[in-house]
Amino acid sequence: MGNFLLIPIIFFGLIILFASFFVVKQQTAVVVERFGKFQSIRNSGLQMKIPLVDRIAGRLSLKIQQLDVIVETKTLDDVFVKLKVSVQYVVIREKVYDAFYKLEYPHDQITSFVFDVVRAEVPKMKLDDVFVKKDDIAIAVKRELQEYMSEYGYDIIKTLVTDIDPDAQVKAAMNRINASEREKIAAQFEGDAARILIVEKAKAEAESKRLQGQGIADQRREIARGLEESVEVLNKVGINSQEASALIVVTQHYDTLQAIGEETNSNLILLPNSPQAGSDMLNNMVASFTASNQIGEAMKKQNNKNKNADN
Repeated sequence: MGNFLLIPIIFFGLIILFASFFVVKQQTAVVVERFGKFQSIRNSGLQMKIPLVDRIAGRLSLKIQQLDVIVETKTLDDVFVKLKVSVQYVVIREKVYDAFYKLEYPHDQITSFVFDVVRAEVPKMKLDDVFVKKDDIAIAVKRELQEYMSEYGYDIIKTLVTDIDPDAQVKAAMNRINASEREKIAAQFEGDAARILIVEKAKAEAESKRLQGQGIADQRREIARGLEESVEVLNKVGINSQEASALIVVTQHYDTLQAIGEETNSNLILLPNSPQAGSDMLNNMVASFTASNQIGEAMKKQNNKNKNADN
């Protein structure tokens, strides 16, 4: 009978013994209460408490935690925008008591402060400034949170504005503005390219005309030199300059006829083109040169008479 009573006692004793020990994980703090009153804070490792007297009131993580808060507010230019603010915080090891007993819902407290700061800062800025100065918003949030949450045992490590989401219609308008601006720049580049092409083409044409004119001038210069040499040769055999010029013109006339005859598909018609045309042309040119010389001599004599009369 005694043995039967001993077994429950031993079993109950083992339960009490095992209940006296507990393990606290790394980066964790355990709050122990005795009869409902704070007794101690236990850190990582194997810990002991008095069974039925002490109890584990709660566990707090000492790791860095992150809370994402989405705030909808209005900017200075009356644009509604949603901001996602990420708050990284940690329980201060020396203030575990304050963190456990002073705040029942720390997430709600942090969220309220984030809403308050963001809705105080963003309405002072235009939408473009919100994108540019998002770091300033994050710094303002951290400053306010750090001031209030430190007395509750929490340290604010960093705050980040990770997303800025304007209204869908505003984003579409911004995209249209951006697209229009890019199209304007593209049109300017295309206009500049077309202008450069026209200028370069004009320069090329001008250079071509200059070279063409230079070629024609050189050609005419060589022709004149050849004619001069031909006249000198004819003068040596007793043909005067007038007759030589007429002979050269007739020769060029027949050279032209020969060149036309060599081209089977030519549409050029040279008038006059009768067999006696060359002879008539030569006689007419000689007569013209003779008449022009006589007129020139007469004008020269008249000028000399006028000069003598004046003297």
